[in-house]
Amino acid sequence: METYKNPAAPIADRVEDLLGRMTLEEKVGQTNQLVGVEHFRQNLASLTADDLFRNTAQAIYPGHKPEELEKWTRQGIVGSFLHVITLEEANRLQHLAMESRLAVPLLFGIDAIHGNANCPDNTVYPGNLGLACSFNTGLARRIARQTAAEMRAMNMHWTFNPNVEVAHDARWGRCGETYGEDRCLVERMGVETVHGLQGNLDSTADVAACAKHFVGGSRPDNGTNGSPCDVSERTLRTTFFPPFKATVDAGVATVMPSHNELNGIPCHSSRWLMTDVLRHEWGFNGFVVSDWMDIEHVHDLHGTAETVEDAYRQSIMAGMDMHMHGPDWVDAVCSLVKEGVISEQRIDESVRRILELKFCLGLFEHPYADPETSMQVRLCDEHRRTALEAARQSIVLLKNDGLLPLDPNRYRKILVTGINARDENIMGDWSASQRPENVVTILEGISSFVGDGCEVLYVSQGWDPRNMSSERVTHAAEVAREADLNIVVAGEYMMRWRWNDRTCGEDTDRSDVNLVGLQNELIRRVAESGKPTILVLVNGRPLGVEWAASNLPAIVEAWEPGMYGGQAVAEILFGKVNPSAKLSITIPRSVGQIHCHYDHKPSQYFHPYACSSSEPLYPFGYGLSYTTYSYSGLAAEGEICADGTGSIDVSVDVANTGSVDGEEIVQLYIRDVYSTFTRPVKELKDFKRVALKAGESKRVHFTLTPEMLAMPDADYHWVIEPGDFVVMAGSSSRDNDLLKIKINVKK
Repeated sequence: METYKNPAAPIADRVEDLLGRMTLEEKVGQTNQLVGVEHFRQNLASLTADDLFRNTAQAIYPGHKPEELEKWTRQGIVGSFLHVITLEEANRLQHLAMESRLAVPLLFGIDAIHGNANCPDNTVYPGNLGLACSFNTGLARRIARQTAAEMRAMNMHWTFNPNVEVAHDARWGRCGETYGEDRCLVERMGVETVHGLQGNLDSTADVAACAKHFVGGSRPDNGTNGSPCDVSERTLRTTFFPPFKATVDAGVATVMPSHNELNGIPCHSSRWLMTDVLRHEWGFNGFVVSDWMDIEHVHDLHGTAETVEDAYRQSIMAGMDMHMHGPDWVDAVCSLVKEGVISEQRIDESVRRILELKFCLGLFEHPYADPETSMQVRLCDEHRRTALEAARQSIVLLKNDGLLPLDPNRYRKILVTGINARDENIMGDWSASQRPENVVTILEGISSFVGDGCEVLYVSQGWDPRNMSSERVTHAAEVAREADLNIVVAGEYMMRWRWNDRTCGEDTDRSDVNLVGLQNELIRRVAESGKPTILVLVNGRPLGVEWAASNLPAIVEAWEPGMYGGQAVAEILFGKVNPSAKLSITIPRSVGQIHCHYDHKPSQYFHPYACSSSEPLYPFGYGLSYTTYSYSGLAAEGEICADGTGSIDVSVDVANTGSVDGEEIVQLYIRDVYSTFTRPVKELKDFKRVALKAGESKRVHFTLTPEMLAMPDADYHWVIEPGDFVVMAGSSSRDNDLLKIKINVKK
C-alpha cells in the first residue's frame, strides 16, 4: 500500500509520499478552487462575461462548459469547490475526484456564516452581529459545533467563517457578518467559533474554519466593501490585528485576505500581511486562500500588476496558497513555474498545507456523506432549540417606556405591518430560502401569543423597502386608528436570491444609515393614530432611527434573528422571555457620526458637533431588561507590575432590584490615564453573563492580567507602562452606567 493511502501512517509522511507522486499540474490543481458545476450551469442562462467583473455571488467561466469542470476533476487538477449546495452534488463531484490518477479528495468550502444556512434544509441561527449581542461565547462555540455537524452531514468540510473584522462603519453592508466593533468581544467570539467548528481537526465531526478578511475591510474609506483602507500600523496592531492573531493562536486552519488595498498595497499581494506578520510573527501554519477573484483584481482593479499572470506571481510569492476561483489559474501558474518565475518548491509549500488539512479532516478515508442519515443531523431538535435560544439572547431591547411586556389579553386588535413582518428575511444574509414550516415569521410569532379575543390585523408592505406603495402605507395608517396596539416591523432586506433588490449584506453598502424607502413615513403615520406603537427592527447593520427613538414608546432591535426569530421576538414582546442582550456595535444617530465606536481617542469629541448631539443614539454594551440592576462595591485587590507580573482581582456587587428574574451582562473596562501613545477613552477587557433571580445579589469577579493593560511601544512590542489606570465595571460603555476605581501599575 502506498504510504499516503495508509491511515495508520503519520500525516506528515502521507503528505510527503503523495506530494512526491504528483505532477506539477496536479500540484497546482490542488491550489485551485472552482465554483460548483450546478452553480455554473444555472448561471449560464443569465450571466454574461461583462457581468462578472463586479459580481461576487454568481459565476460562469466564459469559453468553458460545465462538463469541462467535471473533466478537470477526473484529471485530478481541481483541489476544491465552493457554491456546491447539495449533498448529491458534493458526493457526485467527489466520485469524479476518486476516478483521478491519485484519487485526491476534494475540499468543499461553503459560506456557513450562521449555520450552514446557505444551503436548504439546514438550521439557521442568528447572524454574527446579533449573536455577539448575547456576549455568550459558550453559545457561539455550541452553534459552531452544530454547524460543523450539519456541514459534514452534507459532505462539506470548510467554512469561510469566522469574520473577525472589527466593524467601524455602519454604511458597510457586511457589519452583520462580524461580531461588532470591539476587539475584545470579536476576539472572544471568533476564538470560540474556531474551537467549535474545528474541534481537534482530527475527525469527520470537524470542519476547517477561515479567519477573514485580513485586514482593514471593515473600515473602508467610503463605507463600501473593498474600498481602500488607510490606517496607521499602530491602529492595525491595537485594533484590527488582535482578533486575527487570537484565531491563529487558537489553531485556525485557514486565513483569507481582505478585498481591499491596505495603505496602498492590495492585501492579496501583501507579503507583509501574509508572510511577515501572519507566518513569521504569529506562527500561522495553515493555508491562505484568496477571496472571490481578488488575485485577478490586483491586475484589473488595483492596477499594481500589468498582467493577470504577474498578479498570480505577486500573490503566490507574497504567501497565497489557494486561488478562489477560476479555470485559468492552473495553466498560468504551471507556465510561471516552467519559466522559472516561481519555483516548484514554493508551490510544494502550499500543496503541503492543503493536503495536510485534507488528511486531518479524514477525507481520504471518508470522501462521502451518507444521504440516508443526513437529515438525522440537519434540523434536528437539539439544533432547533439552540437556534431559538440564540435568538432570544441576541435581541436587544433599545427602548421601553413601560409599554412592554405586553399583556396578551389586554388588546382586542393589534396591527402588524412593515416589510419584515411576514418574510423569511429574518434569517439574514448568507441564507438560502428554507421551507416555510422551518421559519417562524414575526407575524406568526405574534399571532401565536395573542388571547382568544384578540384579532391580529396584518397590512402587507411587501418585502422590498425600495418599492413600497404609498397606498399600502395609507392603508396601514387607517387600520392603525382601529387597532389598540401597533407593531411596525421595519429594517433592511438581505435575501441573496434577490441580489439586486437587497439593501444590506455583502457588497450592499449604503451612503446613509436611514431606513430605506417609505419606512419612516409608515412609522410616523401609524404612530399618528395615537395608539401605542412598537418598532421592531430586522437588519444587519446599525440604523439611525432617531425619530422613532424620540417618539415611540418601545423599540426592539432583532438584527438577523434566524429561523426562529419570529418566535423569539414575540416571546420578548409578551414577556415570556426577559431580554438580556447588549449592543455589540454602537448605533449612530446619522451617517455624519461615523466612525462613532465607543473606544475612540480622547480628542475625538473635544469639539462637539454643532446643531446635533455628539452622543450616539445607543452606545456599545447597552440594552434594557424587564427588571432593573444595581451595581455597588467596586474593588480591586492585588498588584500588576510593569515587568508583566502579577494580577488584580476586580469585583463588584450586582443586584437584581426588580421583580423579574433576568440575566445581566457585566462589563469590565479600563483606561490608561497617561501613556506614551494615545489610547482609547475606555477599552473592554472582560464580560460575564450573570443570572440573577428577582431580589438576588451576587459578587462578580474578574481577573485583570498584565496583558489586558499592555500597548505597543515605538517598535510595536507589547509593553505595560507604569502609572495609573482607571478600572470601570457596569452595564454598558456609557459613563453614567459605570462604577470607577483607580489602580496603579508599579515600575
